Amino acid sequence: MPRSSYKDTRQILSREEGTVFKDWGGRLPAALIYPNSYYVGMSNLGIHAIYRLLNNYGDVVCERAFYEKGQNTAPISLESGRSLRDFAVLAFSVTYELDYFNVVQVLRASGIPLYATERNERHPLIIAGGPCITANPMPLAPFFDCLCIGEAEAILPEMLPALADGISSNRQELLKALSRLPGIYVPQQHTGKPVVRQWVKDLDDFPVTSTVLTPDTELGNLYLIEVERGCDWGCRFCLVNNTFRPARYRSINRLVAEAENGLRYRKRLGLVGPAVTDHPDIEELVTRLRQMGAELSVSSLRIKPLSPVVLAALARGGARTITLAPEAGSERLRRLIAKGINEDDILGAVRAVAGQGIRRLRFYFMIGLPSESDEDVEEIISLTLACKGILDRQSGGGRITLSIAPFVPKAGTPFQWLPMAPLSILEQRLSLLKNRLQPKGISVKAESLAWTEVQAILARGDTSLSPVLADIKEVSLSTWRHAVREHQLDTEYIAHQQWDTEQELPWSLIDSGTSTGHLKQELNQTPPMISSSSRKNS
Repeated sequence: MPRSSYKDTRQILSREEGTVFKDWGGRLPAALIYPNSYYVGMSNLGIHAIYRLLNNYGDVVCERAFYEKGQNTAPISLESGRSLRDFAVLAFSVTYELDYFNVVQVLRASGIPLYATERNERHPLIIAGGPCITANPMPLAPFFDCLCIGEAEAILPEMLPALADGISSNRQELLKALSRLPGIYVPQQHTGKPVVRQWVKDLDDFPVTSTVLTPDTELGNLYLIEVERGCDWGCRFCLVNNTFRPARYRSINRLVAEAENGLRYRKRLGLVGPAVTDHPDIEELVTRLRQMGAELSVSSLRIKPLSPVVLAALARGGARTITLAPEAGSERLRRLIAKGINEDDILGAVRAVAGQGIRRLRFYFMIGLPSESDEDVEEIISLTLACKGILDRQSGGGRITLSIAPFVPKAGTPFQWLPMAPLSILEQRLSLLKNRLQPKGISVKAESLAWTEVQAILARGDTSLSPVLADIKEVSLSTWRHAVREHQLDTEYIAHQQWDTEQELPWSLIDSGTSTGHLKQELNQTPPMISSSSRKNS
């Protein structure tokens, strides 16, 4: 291995607490790969959960690997510095569509054939899981021997014995055995039978907290604890409703016990979940954690209901910024996406935040939502200025940051058939927000519109995307566009056209637990995609 890579991993490990080191003798060696940087990956609580889960098995040794942008050497595992080719299993955790490019880069840099059909018993078994895989595994399917549909805690107990028994035997026999397990999609062995998403009923059976603590990550000052999983609010654009439902909550006694352990390492606890404050005992929980001396952070607060007890606990615990997600500026669009809040709720939440002396707010808004017009974007501006006025009056000034994301249709949601708005419209509306709000001292941050378009293509794509991904040696918009042209991929159709609800979808082999009929019913409650105002401005 390159000496520089080994040196880098030793420096990283020297700053970690909780790293698991195991002897390889007699054990199944598995590399857990997050196809992005260490800094990003170690902020992902899912990586901690799977790392702990796998290493809890006595006959498994799990080591981590990451992919750093611009990396010019083959990735190696952190714990032992081994080449990925030395492992029996490579397990990718894929949480973001744009990381698909990095999956290919990891395999290529490691000298492993990209396509599953080109590999045999001499190569590691390549598997993947994560939200993107559960929603739509098809763009990456040709690269993987098998893909896990659902939650690892529900899948691994049956999968690991099959791997241990068959990893040294005929590859096709192993794949056949894996294909018979619930929640496992094996492209080479698939018979057309739906693959049913797997999930665990009792979260208390599987503690999910920070396993490896390090300062070398965005959330390095926090001990993270998963409070709940899933969300039942039913926002029509949201992937969480599909990949993690139903909403489930850890018991308060379990959470307090995890907090007691976490406070040995960090004074600040991060409560994690898509709807943390929906926990039925959230007020008792934060009260008890504060009594234990914990400072608290919550991934985001739901605007309604907004518990004054929780807000006060966050303020007393040192929270400096509160994140809220109105998603849309107008009442009409919030009803359309089934957000379940109105303008009075939003303004009331800001008053409550300001009343606790918190002077920094972050808002999440989307642009390009179905039927959005320029008037809807004007209402984002009006609402934001009204919130700024509340902060100025109640707190003597404050700072507001808008995080703007274009709408991207996601598989398994009611909006899966709808298109992403044209880039020209998105550019116009983003410019409008910046030009009107930034002079007022309001920061407007946005994802790259061009890369978001790529994300939309990957989110709704099928196996025709795999040769495009395979042809990209260095990741950039220009190499992406060149590969798209070479393979004559119809990106306009994938990203920017509305699809017929009767057509077969690329991800139709996935049984997420939500019926297509229900998704269509939700879609039918929305108006036509493009309003007359939008057409005029296009």
